[in-house]
Amino acid sequence: MQPALFTPFSVKNITLKNRIVMSPMCMYSCFNQDGKVIDWHMYHYISRAMGQTGLIFTEAAAVTPQGRISHEDLGIWDDSHIDGLKKLTKAVKENDSHIGVQLAHAGRKATVDGPIIAPSSLAFNDEMKTPEEMSTFQISDTIQAFKAAAKRAAEAGFDVLEIHAAHGYLINEFLSPLTNQRGDEYGGSLQNRYRFLQNIIKEIRSIWHGPLFVRISANEYEENGNKLEDFIQLASWMKQDGADLVDCSSGGVTPTRPHTFPGFQIPNAEAIKKETGLDAGAVGLITSGIQAEEILQNDRADLVFIGRDLLRNPYWPLKAANELNYSLAGPKQYERGWKN
Repeated sequence: MQPALFTPFSVKNITLKNRIVMSPMCMYSCFNQDGKVIDWHMYHYISRAMGQTGLIFTEAAAVTPQGRISHEDLGIWDDSHIDGLKKLTKAVKENDSHIGVQLAHAGRKATVDGPIIAPSSLAFNDEMKTPEEMSTFQISDTIQAFKAAAKRAAEAGFDVLEIHAAHGYLINEFLSPLTNQRGDEYGGSLQNRYRFLQNIIKEIRSIWHGPLFVRISANEYEENGNKLEDFIQLASWMKQDGADLVDCSSGGVTPTRPHTFPGFQIPNAEAIKKETGLDAGAVGLITSGIQAEEILQNDRADLVFIGRDLLRNPYWPLKAANELNYSLAGPKQYERGWKN
């Protein structure tokens, strides 16, 4: 019997060959500070495609220079980024994987030179800069920056887009009452705090017809922060507005660090999936094929996002297949060493 982990998954106009996703992870490798793909990105992502990961996400790509977490972040804010990204998507697809890009703006967690922006003028901690509160013009401009980035992603040949609305970055700052103290139509009620993300989804959907994922922090680990029931409501709205899958991470809105353990975030994905009917991705200390299989067999999520373990081992899918006694096909060139 074929393990669920190695069954195909269809979403919009693509079919992934398995349920294994390489989670977006910042690489801080654009050493020229221009946001462009370098050779290192090619080696890094192609090796995971050769390792049989079904869907590979690049690290977060900044939609504006000001929205970078660091000067070394990958960029998608300018047409000059397209050629490098196109080479990357072509190479990954040639190795029989799909590829996605995470569109991001760091908000108050940006560490670049000059002023930074956020929904409210609240610093993340004592060591980081205090952001400027965004004007409605800046909000509109940033929404259009996400749309323009999505257009570039399409030109570059990406299969999937993910909006980064987690980990205390700009969109998450709008969603959370801990970081959004605005008195206009973008602040106050949960529905108002959702408006920024809603408009980004709608603008992207006007020009992008492929799969659209949204990464959220489904637990803010603060008494006055959003709770799971809030994210169930938010996910319901996202589904109505055109999101195809919610990628359920947690934390990062404040410096509070959660207690972590294998699978600690999976109940959030499970609850959102069951309550809203929106497809869900599980992420967070998922390290074994047996663990991933349990998640999928029990319909707790639709995709399994692997982070650190895919950094340690580009051939994690083979490791998982061996744990599940499944014969996974690999690159022809590696046949002598592929099977145990």
